[in-house]
Amino acid sequence: MSFFERTLSLWVCACIVAGVILGQLAPGLFQAIGAIEIAKVNLPVAALIWLMIVPMLLRIDFAALGEVRRHWRGMGVTLFINWAVKPFSMAALGWLFIGHFFRPFLPADQIDSYIAGLILLAAAPCTAMVFVWSNLVKGEPHFTLSQVALNDVIMVVAFAPLVGLLLGLSAIVVPWDTLALSVGLYIVIPVIAAQLARRALLAGGADAFARVLAILQPLSLAALLATLVLLFGFQGEQIAAQPLVILMLAAPILIQVYFNAGLAYLLNRIVGEPHCVAGPSAMIGASNFFELAVAAAISLFGFRSGAALGTVVGVLIEVPAMLSLVYIVNASRGWYERAEPAPAPRRAEG
Repeated sequence: MSFFERTLSLWVCACIVAGVILGQLAPGLFQAIGAIEIAKVNLPVAALIWLMIVPMLLRIDFAALGEVRRHWRGMGVTLFINWAVKPFSMAALGWLFIGHFFRPFLPADQIDSYIAGLILLAAAPCTAMVFVWSNLVKGEPHFTLSQVALNDVIMVVAFAPLVGLLLGLSAIVVPWDTLALSVGLYIVIPVIAAQLARRALLAGGADAFARVLAILQPLSLAALLATLVLLFGFQGEQIAAQPLVILMLAAPILIQVYFNAGLAYLLNRIVGEPHCVAGPSAMIGASNFFELAVAAAISLFGFRSGAALGTVVGVLIEVPAMLSLVYIVNASRGWYERAEPAPAPRRAEG
């Protein structure tokens, strides 16, 4: 992990502060940027999000799906966490914390929007930073690659129905046309474009491909930070008025991160997968595809919505939370791999 990636949370905080300040100093500029849109899609933000997503998707080799059979139990555990536990547990935590515990302290007109942002955040598993987390826990690289590729395939067809179901359960009106547009714009098209670009770049050799990735990775992170400045510029007045909103949104996100990571870790131990599979499985189970969540929240609810703010809070806390999980997974390796107690010796006959 580079110095920039290790200190990403500090850069995120700096961009949040810069966005809030700029939003107060130049509200007209941000209103003008927000007006540049087609079919509810803001073009500047769409361009930035593509810069975030496509370099990450370039790393995904869908040929790795052939490796699924090698660690099918670990795959099953991770899929169960990603698609059957995490979205629903986040929705439940959102209803509990935002809809009940913190309701008196939050703006009433944004409650549903905050919950929607949390749901969007948990509805898509991470596809990029998990390679960093997997490396830090000495994960099996083929498992990580094949798991991410499989999740991306599922996400293409499952993201919209899953989000629609959970938003419907939250009594939030689902703009299906905008949701379908978001899936096409931020999942289907980038996946296809990234795979075509990957083939073309690999044709020039692995070294050339690595050099291109090395160039694009900083651009991807820079696009993320620029998007945060825009988002918090639009949210500046609301945040300045209620700074505790971020802390309240962070509570359910942190709980679901540790809950899902712990559950994935324990289930892998129960089914007998080695630590090199359980580690990345826990990381994938805990992390979120926050780039997609931010894009979908903006498209569905707008820049100034609580949903957009909720997804951005996920960006703020993900890196420190995942680094703490890396420490926990590595520190517990001895416990995970502890041998079963040896059988008692037989008593001598006669």
